[in-house]
Amino acid sequence: MPAYRTLAPGTTGADVAQFEQNLSALGYTGFTADDTYTEATAAAVRGWQGDLGVAKTGTVDQGRIAHAAGPVRVDGLKAAVGDRARPDTAVLTRTGTVRLVTAELDVSDERLVVRDAPVTLTLPDGKPTTGRITDSRTVVDPGDGKADPVTKIAVTVTPDDAAVLAGLDRASVRVGFTAAEREDVLTVPVAALLALAEGGYGVQVVEDGATRIVPVRTGMFAAGRVEVTGDGLAEGTTVGMPA
Repeated sequence: MPAYRTLAPGTTGADVAQFEQNLSALGYTGFTADDTYTEATAAAVRGWQGDLGVAKTGTVDQGRIAHAAGPVRVDGLKAAVGDRARPDTAVLTRTGTVRLVTAELDVSDERLVVRDAPVTLTLPDGKPTTGRITDSRTVVDPGDGKADPVTKIAVTVTPDDAAVLAGLDRASVRVGFTAAEREDVLTVPVAALLALAEGGYGVQVVEDGATRIVPVRTGMFAAGRVEVTGDGLAEGTTVGMPA
């Protein structure tokens, strides 16, 4: 319910109940949070006003407060002391209180954006964690007047463990999306691949103090490793790496 009138002793109604519930949630006591603004409410309001550094009138003038549907976080101030308030002029900006990660992708990467799909997160301190895609939308960057507008996909990621973002307000987080998956395959470091004179790739297999080159077929590349198949290759095979 919007704050539409001055609240003072003797005022009753649903807006009074809403205000008193919020005042109580802020930690002010000595009154009953009901639909009647009493002298006890006024005393609590004077304490609140004193903490805010404004005149301790015991009343709440119209335009001094605004209600939101739930807890919010003030993201930034848009007005300074002395500015003239005008209709439709922002005083502040706000966000929700849940910490989230956002990322922008090119439209060509839209295939990566699947709701509830798992992603990996790398925090500013280098620690890895995980999350899931919870929302996405198309946004347009208008450019700086010299470049053409660019369409992007804004992705919202919710960490699986919200506590990993505790203490972070604005921070750079690396997000890893899964383009494809392969299970039960052999992989070697990408640096282990050798370009063969006849074309294609091979790996140097080390066994019994000797080495030999085995041609391989490559598959998926990811995280510095590559899927390989070749004759005589098995789990645990030792491959050579450049010094």
